[in-house]
Amino acid sequence: MQIFEALRIDHDKQRELIGQLTDTEGNSEQRQLLYKQLKQQLFDHAVAEERYFYVPLLKDDMTQEKSRHSIAEHHQLDEFIEQLDSTPMDSPQWLKIAKDLQHKLLHHLEEEERQIFQLAGKVLTSAEKKELAEHYRNLMG
Repeated sequence: MQIFEALRIDHDKQRELIGQLTDTEGNSEQRQLLYKQLKQQLFDHAVAEERYFYVPLLKDDMTQEKSRHSIAEHHQLDEFIEQLDSTPMDSPQWLKIAKDLQHKLLHHLEEEERQIFQLAGKVLTSAEKKELAEHYRNLMG
């Protein structure tokens, strides 16, 4: 498995979780569970992705700017999570923030898969792609 496949597996999980989350209502058990899962997935993924995908890409001029942009977007996603944490789950505002998070997350994943993966494919060797995937999967558990 290469790093791109490993990342895409988790991207698909995130798409699924955020889609299910924005379909929930009120302070329900389902909303609480999905939110907890999404929050953990986003945190773990960002840590592992930055360490085993973006750090190597920051070293190359071709991928440095896009890598910095994606890392900045991770921080924007964190800000949405902080807003959700401080908003009552049964308020209409909570769902609005969740939908804003969904919009930003889907944009972020799309950008990574359509642009950064292509650039990274040119920068990383086959061995690096496999090794990074292994490290990434190990950290993700």
